[in-house]
Amino acid sequence: MTIERRHVENGGLILFLVLISAGLILIVSGFAGALLWASLAALLFQPLFRRLLRRWPLRRNLAAMVTLLIITVAVVIPALILASLVVDQAAGVYAQIRSGQINFAAYFQQVLDALPVRLRDALDHAGYGSFERAQARISQAIVSSASQLTRRAFSIGANAAAFLLAFGVGLYVTFFLLRDGDRIGPAIVRALPLERSVGQRLAEKFVAVTRATIKGSGVVALVQGALGAVTFWIVGLPAALLWGALMAIAALLPAVGPAIIWTPVAVYLLATGAIWQAVVVVLSGVLVIGLADNILRPILVGRDTGLPDWLVLVTTLGGIDALGLSGIVVGPLVGALFLTGWAVLTEQRLGEPVGAEEAP
Repeated sequence: MTIERRHVENGGLILFLVLISAGLILIVSGFAGALLWASLAALLFQPLFRRLLRRWPLRRNLAAMVTLLIITVAVVIPALILASLVVDQAAGVYAQIRSGQINFAAYFQQVLDALPVRLRDALDHAGYGSFERAQARISQAIVSSASQLTRRAFSIGANAAAFLLAFGVGLYVTFFLLRDGDRIGPAIVRALPLERSVGQRLAEKFVAVTRATIKGSGVVALVQGALGAVTFWIVGLPAALLWGALMAIAALLPAVGPAIIWTPVAVYLLATGAIWQAVVVVLSGVLVIGLADNILRPILVGRDTGLPDWLVLVTTLGGIDALGLSGIVVGPLVGALFLTGWAVLTEQRLGEPVGAEEAP
């Protein structure tokens, strides 16, 4: 009777925890993005907080406040300014597309006319050489994308109060996560219904992948985007900052990278007779932008993620599609925890160590 009663009580407690956890998730879902980025900021800047704490060992609040101030001045404010400039350039490009000043279909036709006759005939047979068809497809895609970007920009402006509220909540939570993170993290690991070694291993993988994604992929993408923007500004392309932002996004994707942006631009410049501009773009893309990844990533990250490139690509694209900007971090993180979980299960089943990449 006692054992049955204990099972019933344990089942009731688990049911209560499931229901109350679902209720909490529902309540805070409106601030999910703010809470996620607050957690990421606290995790990334925890070493800085600890360094300040060594200087002021009895003043945790002061160390957390100074760390938060550094985050705001060095990261948040420049990011907001850059985002506003990119949105402004995107709105200008959209207006030029609507007025006909920018006609991507005409640019396509210029490139097509510069191609060799045999290649042009092959494109005609494949259905890609028709000016009208290309005009319809390209104009529809560009106008749709620009329209969506403009609607989101207007939506942000209309919901400025909600944005400021979420921003304030994120900063507030970041302060407490910085101050109490060394106690919150171990408490969460202890509360997981897993063996202590398994929980610790998953926590270590979570920290490693998160820091690698932000510190490595994020910083490298920003550097490559900045180099691309400078390159496009040098050759006189309009909206260079917008092109740089697109290149930074493309740089997050392995096997794709910034080349998906600068290669078509170089081809167009070459086809329209802008020879030196095309040469500058190609040289910068290969020797400067391309090498930035090879130089910076080993210094910042190494191979901390432990993920194959194809899985990083798929999880990043899937994360962006499902969660927007937050998916850049969440996607690879889910992939890494998936591999680690299967590795732990395989080790327990076989009784021998297995690399995470071998788990499936």
